[in-house]
Amino acid sequence: MLPGQQQQLISLIQAAVSTIVPEASATVMLERPKIAAHGDIACNIAMQLAKPARRNPRELAQQIVEALQAEPATQALIASAEIAGPGFINFRLATAARHAVLDQITQEGARYGHLPANGQKLMVEFVSANPTGPLHVGHSRQAALGDSICRLFTSQGYAVTREFYYNDAGNQIENLAISVQARARGIEPDAADFPTDGYKGDYIVDIARDFQAGATVTGTDGVAVTATGNIDSLEDIRIFAVAYLRREQDLDLQAFGLKFDNYYLESSLYTSGRVEQTVQALIAGGHTYESEGALWLRTTELNTGDDKDRVMRKSEGGYTYFVPDVAYHVAKWERGFHHAINIQGSDHHGTIARVRAGLQGLNLGIPKEFPAYVLHKMVKVVRNGAEVKISKRAGSYVTMRDLIDWVGQDAVRYFLSQRRADSEFVFDIDLALSKSEENPVYYIQYAHARICSMLAQSAELAAQVPLADVGKLTAATEFALLQRLSEYGSTLAQATQELAPHHLAFWLRDCAADFHAWYNAERVLVDDSELKLARLRLAQATGHVIANGLELLGVSAPERM
Repeated sequence: MLPGQQQQLISLIQAAVSTIVPEASATVMLERPKIAAHGDIACNIAMQLAKPARRNPRELAQQIVEALQAEPATQALIASAEIAGPGFINFRLATAARHAVLDQITQEGARYGHLPANGQKLMVEFVSANPTGPLHVGHSRQAALGDSICRLFTSQGYAVTREFYYNDAGNQIENLAISVQARARGIEPDAADFPTDGYKGDYIVDIARDFQAGATVTGTDGVAVTATGNIDSLEDIRIFAVAYLRREQDLDLQAFGLKFDNYYLESSLYTSGRVEQTVQALIAGGHTYESEGALWLRTTELNTGDDKDRVMRKSEGGYTYFVPDVAYHVAKWERGFHHAINIQGSDHHGTIARVRAGLQGLNLGIPKEFPAYVLHKMVKVVRNGAEVKISKRAGSYVTMRDLIDWVGQDAVRYFLSQRRADSEFVFDIDLALSKSEENPVYYIQYAHARICSMLAQSAELAAQVPLADVGKLTAATEFALLQRLSEYGSTLAQATQELAPHHLAFWLRDCAADFHAWYNAERVLVDDSELKLARLRLAQATGHVIANGLELLGVSAPERM
């Protein structure tokens, strides 16, 4: 049922209820029955109202149905309504109402399911990896979730900016520099004098070699950094190593098909004075105190859910990691991004309350829920039934590039978007490579390719297909597919609102299943020319919507397989 039709039916039910139970106050909700034989749309309004109205729910449901059937507007939407169980109302759509989705898809094309621009800006920050090594599978999950969320919000009318926050300050960067220096001096990772917290992957050897050779690396931003070759200068090594790994990460993101609109350096928060300004503003606001030689933030008093106060400046000097995060989010707010989403690993859970507490303490009018967060759990990679843990290049983890090289960009994007972010996920390499209906990527893309093949065989009818009379589409499998197509817009809205691309991934799999079931049950290229055109129109509309949905996940829709 199209969103507009749903709203119309809700309004009709509300009008009926207000007549039958004037004192009632309840929200009309429509849902799809779990069993298709029960109808197309179900409503439990009679069960909601029965107790406060002191009425028998089935009798109340019957009165609502009778009132609806007396309305001419209902008859255009609903073919029948019946009472089930303790008082559910199950509706079956009128045939014309089922077919209406095809007209809407024809009219709106690639914009079907999308909303017009709403004038609101949104920043989504994701991946944001430390420039200390290649991107790993956790970053891959962030990339898939983040880019899909950006695409979804764009479809719903937002002006979206993708931002990558480079953590280019702190101990990890120092560990990177001393690791490269050690390898440049010929110290092996298993040697006693190799840095205790050093990085041991093969990429460190590559950086050391290029640094000593005086190589130049140029990032996607066009900035070039040339190595000095002076292995006694940790600062020279640090500058070159960070530039080298930024370039490598940029190349990985390009292979993923992901482009960021902006890159923000953590170091700039210090050099611009933003971190110190933020700290001084919190001190001036009375939200800090000194204890045991450290500066503390009164997070428990700022009503953001933190269970204890947090150290801002350590007793030995230096700020804790959440302090620059507060300054960074002030910068987001000041740049006009009053809607912001951060996508991070679940290990960042403790940061949320601290950052929000700092923002509240600055008294800038920032909402308590700013920014919104999507926290994802880690990914386990399995091949031949065994977990894959190590990449030779990275030294200790599977990289984004490994996944892309093994199964391709499409499979990586879909697989990492198809589960709730807060659920652990097993990435099965063998499944991602299989050409079977168990592989959802193959199954969905095959549906699209099959449609393209069908339309190519009837190319001479291309001009007639969009004008076909769809009144002949009356088979049960056709009604099921039409119903699925009509739910696309509400699926996009739900996936956007809940920051949950997996809803769209599930919908695509279900739509492909409905298409394959229809294709196997009903011949499309039949002798009856009107029926053939009607079925070609249904196939064409399905192909368009599948392609559009895949595009929102960053997955291609091949015409041949």
